[in-house]
Amino acid sequence: MQVPLRAIGVFHAVARTGSVTRAADELGVTPSAVSQQVQALEISLGTALIGKAGRNVVLTEAGERYFEMIRGEVERITEATQRIRGFRSVTTLTVRATPSLATKWLLPRLAGFIDAHPEIELRLDGTNEPTAFQKENVDVEIRHGTGQWPGLVAEGLVEERFLPVCSPALAAAGSLAAEDLPRFRLIHSVKSQVQWPYWFTCAGVTPAERLRRLFFDRTHMAIDAAVGGLGIALESDLMMWAEKHDGRLICPIAEPPRITLVTQWATCPPDHLRHSKVKLFFDWLRRERDNWLATRDASL
Repeated sequence: MQVPLRAIGVFHAVARTGSVTRAADELGVTPSAVSQQVQALEISLGTALIGKAGRNVVLTEAGERYFEMIRGEVERITEATQRIRGFRSVTTLTVRATPSLATKWLLPRLAGFIDAHPEIELRLDGTNEPTAFQKENVDVEIRHGTGQWPGLVAEGLVEERFLPVCSPALAAAGSLAAEDLPRFRLIHSVKSQVQWPYWFTCAGVTPAERLRRLFFDRTHMAIDAAVGGLGIALESDLMMWAEKHDGRLICPIAEPPRITLVTQWATCPPDHLRHSKVKLFFDWLRRERDNWLATRDASL
């Protein structure tokens, strides 16, 4: 059976834009022509792919599953076609990272990479969902975790130090002992690999009272909450570097226990390392890591 490639491309445009009209404008055809192509694809597949919710287009369950399966392949075909036609004179590098790392550490440093490599068009995808490299058009992921992912290269970014931090308006630097902390509201990053119970164990403290807790599922939210004076957060110096460096966050503990861990890993399938754009990004990432370490260690 012949694969209806044109209809697949039209459906992809509708699903991506969320609109028959916008898809038609993008493809340079009429909305009627778009609807006909989608209907032809539905007949070919034997199932409905899109429906209506007011004036908006919504995907059916089958439509969502089908779009997820074809999205990466259609985008790769589109990019390859544009390159061959000469529409693109640059190479696209897609990097995925957690929203917290992307916002707090990666984004402030990207200008150096962009300026050094004008031939590379960078796409930064911020999400906590791990990449399915065999299905998604992602070149490199900086993933939060343990570094144990079969089939992937995983290079640790840096050994992070985890410290209690708060706004200087809440407590002065070095003014508290570990046993003082249960008197304060403690901010929890629920996905962090270093949690408050472990910190208290390392500090040799058993809280005698119920802790007042505030939970966030994103590290950057916990950091911002601490800056805003909502409590004391337990965070990585990698993530909170800017806030700690400029004095918006301080460590209120005179002698905190030393807790270090690698939690961020640059990952990709081994064959991705053959691509020049990926090697350039890894090399740049290592230099930025080394520069950051030198600055951090000099400030201790």
